[in-house]
Amino acid sequence: MNEVNIAVVPVAGLGTRLLPATKSQPKEMLPVGRKPGVQYVVEELTRAGMQRLLFVTGPGKSSIENHFDLNEEMIQNLRETGKEELLEELEFERAPVQYFYTRQRQLLGLGHAVLCAQPFVGDLPFVVALGDSIIGLQAQSDIVRRMTRCFMEQKAEAVVAFEEVPAREIHNYGVAQPRGGGEVFELADVIEKPSAKEAPSNLAIAARYVLAPGIFNALRRTAPGKGDEIQLTDAIRLLIQEGKKVLGIRLRPRERRFDIGNYDAYFRAFVEFALADKKYGPALRKFLVQLLHETHP
Repeated sequence: MNEVNIAVVPVAGLGTRLLPATKSQPKEMLPVGRKPGVQYVVEELTRAGMQRLLFVTGPGKSSIENHFDLNEEMIQNLRETGKEELLEELEFERAPVQYFYTRQRQLLGLGHAVLCAQPFVGDLPFVVALGDSIIGLQAQSDIVRRMTRCFMEQKAEAVVAFEEVPAREIHNYGVAQPRGGGEVFELADVIEKPSAKEAPSNLAIAARYVLAPGIFNALRRTAPGKGDEIQLTDAIRLLIQEGKKVLGIRLRPRERRFDIGNYDAYFRAFVEFALADKKYGPALRKFLVQLLHETHP
C-alpha cells in the first residue's frame, strides 16, 4: 500500500454562523490566538508527514492562498527595518509542503467537496482534515500520524477520528457504532446526525479521516442525505455495509477538538489559545481575573 502523504483540506463553506465576521473573510482565516485557524491545521498536517496539500475552496477564499504564499516583499521589509525577530512568525511559509487549490463550484456537502479532489488524488490514499477544526491546544496532536500508521498496518479502507461529546450535542455529528472498545476499534456502522435517542454511542466524528481512493466510487453512489447534501459519512457507511474494513480511533484527552464554526466555540477557542500563549498568556490571565472580579465582585 502506498505511503499516505497527501491531504485534502475542505474550506469552501460560507461560514454563515459567523456573520458578519465572515462576510468578506473566510472563517478558516479568523485568528485563533496569534494564527489563522487554518494555519494550525496545516502545521498539524506537515508535522504528520504530508507533502502535498489540496485546498478545496469556494468564492471569497483567495486570502487562504495569499496566506500560504511566500511574501518576499514583507521579508525584505522586516530585514530593512530591523525587525528580523519577526521573521520567525513567517517560518510556516517555508514548510516542506506543496500547496494546490481547486474550487467546489457548488456547495453540495463535504462528500461532494472530497469528490472534487479525485483528479488530484488519483488512485492514492489521502487524509481529509476539515479547515475549521483544530485538534489539540495549539494543534499539538499526532492524531493524523497515528491514523495513517493504523491505516497502513491494518490495511483499512478508511480510518476515522472520533471524540466523546455530550448527548445534547450528538445531533450535530456523524456518530459511531463501534464493534469493540479500545483506542482503535472497528466500525459496525456510522450514522449522520442522529437524534440523541437514535445515536448508537457518544462518539462523534472529529474532523479527520484517512481514506483509500475507493471512497470516490462510494461517493458517486451516495444519494444526497441530511440537508440535501452528499455526506461523507453516508459514503463511509456504504463501505462498511459492503464489508470493507473501516476503523475508528479515539482522540486522546489532550487532543480536544476546537471547532471554530460558530461564535460560542470560536470565542472559547480564542480565549483558551490566547491564555496558552507563552508571551502574552500570563498577563492576559491576570487581566481576565481582574476583569471578572470587577464585574462580579
